[in-house]
Amino acid sequence: MSQSRYDLCIDSAALSASLLELADILTRFAPSDGAHQTPIAPLRLIRSGASVETFQIERTPALYVAVQGLQEVRLRDERHRFGCMQCLLVSQAQPLVLRAEDVSQSRPLLLIRLDIEADAISQLIFDAAPKHLLQEKPSSGLHVESLDQPLLEAMLRLLRLLDAPRDITMLAPLAYKEILYRLLRGRHGHQLRDRAMVNFQSHRVGQAVEWLHANYRQPLRIEELARRINLCTSSLHHRFKAMTGMSPLQYQKRLRLEEARRLMLQERVEVSVASYRVGYESPSQFSREYSRFFGTSPRNHMVALRRAIM
Repeated sequence: MSQSRYDLCIDSAALSASLLELADILTRFAPSDGAHQTPIAPLRLIRSGASVETFQIERTPALYVAVQGLQEVRLRDERHRFGCMQCLLVSQAQPLVLRAEDVSQSRPLLLIRLDIEADAISQLIFDAAPKHLLQEKPSSGLHVESLDQPLLEAMLRLLRLLDAPRDITMLAPLAYKEILYRLLRGRHGHQLRDRAMVNFQSHRVGQAVEWLHANYRQPLRIEELARRINLCTSSLHHRFKAMTGMSPLQYQKRLRLEEARRLMLQERVEVSVASYRVGYESPSQFSREYSRFFGTSPRNHMVALRRAIM
């Protein structure tokens, strides 16, 4: 077997051993394609053996660490790629399009995903008061950088606890806190600090996002949603689009279509059943909107996706 180009980024025996250990843990605890929740609440392990485009709603800041493979991430017109010994910091809630590249079932993409809890960051700022946070211009909230050895070792300590479940309650919070501390002291720590100190109106837009996630099947009346979070409709539109890149109606539509795709692909429900379950009153309207969004009909899309993951 020829050596993968991602293996070439490993410069030392120590780093190589750490990555091999991480790959072994992910292979055992994420045995199939998809995102696997672990007993450590903020930690999920992701495996993908097919180059299938997925839509991911980031509802909290998060850290992705690539252990194997290459991941492309798109935010509107912005594209990022990160692979072995790199990580992606998502410092604000927003919708992303993800695609694994150059993968197969024999050599899948392996990612670590760690939620970054705003309360934990705020507590670190209060306790440690990290100084020398770089001041940079506001960004989209996506940052790719190399994974340094201290952060890699902290991540490895956290994942080793999956094989020691009795120790998780006591030791996982310590490893998690170290990871957040190193991120806060890193190149983009100021972004996490700024997001932890989010202003009041942005918090209200976050409430609107949460409401849409819980109620996307219901008819959406913008005036009622604006009243629910105590904003005027124009302010809701402006701030919602600034945060997500979409209007509330577009956001709801994407939630519905992505959930319908999941139902048809994973649960193999019929097109008409999926359309009703995500809130459409007319299967024909659902099919038209699905075709405009994905570029093909629901049935043809399912055939192509199932072939891609076989």
